Amino acid sequence: MMMSRLFAAFFAALFLIAPAAATDAELAKLARSPGTPDIPGLKIVWLAPWGDVAKAHAWRNIIVHQTEGPTGSARGGAAEQSKNPTRRGVTVWVETDGTVYWAVAENLVPTHGDGANRNDNKYIDNRSTYRQVVRDTSIGVEFAGNYPDVTAGPTEAQVAAWKILVKVLRARYDIPLDHVYAHNWIDYKDARYCEGCWLATLARTWGE
Repeated sequence: MMMSRLFAAFFAALFLIAPAAATDAELAKLARSPGTPDIPGLKIVWLAPWGDVAKAHAWRNIIVHQTEGPTGSARGGAAEQSKNPTRRGVTVWVETDGTVYWAVAENLVPTHGDGANRNDNKYIDNRSTYRQVVRDTSIGVEFAGNYPDVTAGPTEAQVAAWKILVKVLRARYDIPLDHVYAHNWIDYKDARYCEGCWLATLARTWGE
C-alpha cells in the first residue's frame, strides 16, 4: 500500500497539469497581493489573510514537515495554530485532500524546527544550514496524514497542491529554490523515515 501510494504520487508529480493552472507570471502577481486571493489550482482556507507583503516577516527559507496525524488532522492542527500562533506548529497546513490551511498571520513566527542541529552533511551540505535554518528565518509547511504508517508518502492531491503552493511561497517572499528544505535535512529526526525529503526534492526538481 505504501509503495502504490508513493508511485501514484510520483506520477502525479511528473504529469500533473491543473485544468485552471495560472502562468508563472500570473501566479507571481497573485502571490504578491494582499487579502485572500483565489489562486488557480489551490483550495485555500484562509484562517489568517495576507497583509501587505512588505510588512511580512523576513522569511528566507521554506521547511517541509510531515505529521503523524491521521487524515483530517490538518484542519484541526491549523485551527489550534490559529488560536495560538506561536505554539509548536507551522504557518501552512496541507490536508490529504490537498486543501491548504493558512493558519497564521505572516508577520508571526510559530515554533517549529529543532534548531537546525544537523551538521553531518548526510542529505545536503549543512555548512549553510547549521543553526541558521531555524524558525525565525523559515516558513513551515506541514503535510498531514502519514498515520499509522509514517513511511507512507503524500497523497496525489497533496503533491498537486504542493506544486503550486511552493511557487506561491517562493514568489511571495522571494525565496531561492535552494532554500527549500526537508525537516530531516536540517535536523536529526525520526529514524524510521526521512521527514519532508521527497517533497523538498520534488520542489527543487520542479524549479529547475
